[in-house]
Amino acid sequence: MIAIVLIFINVVCFAIFGLDKRKAVKHQQRISENTLLILTFFGGTIGAATGMLVFRHKISKKSFLLKWGLVVLIQIVFIYGWSVYY
Repeated sequence: MIAIVLIFINVVCFAIFGLDKRKAVKHQQRISENTLLILTFFGGTIGAATGMLVFRHKISKKSFLLKWGLVVLIQIVFIYGWSVYY
């Protein structure tokens, strides 16, 4: 069940990164960085990373990359702490 949820959130996260890139190109209202980071935090790390690379989106914005890296680091610490505890 957890695997299905993670696959779903990663597919959604990938699609949202693609949608935001399309909106950026068309000069439309964008999806907020906070939304992108929250999706990443709640399990969409692989989808976000893939979306960033495939769509070449947010890869040159250093402030976003730092925040994204912090989210991934928090996830790593959380998963490590959870695995040690259980």
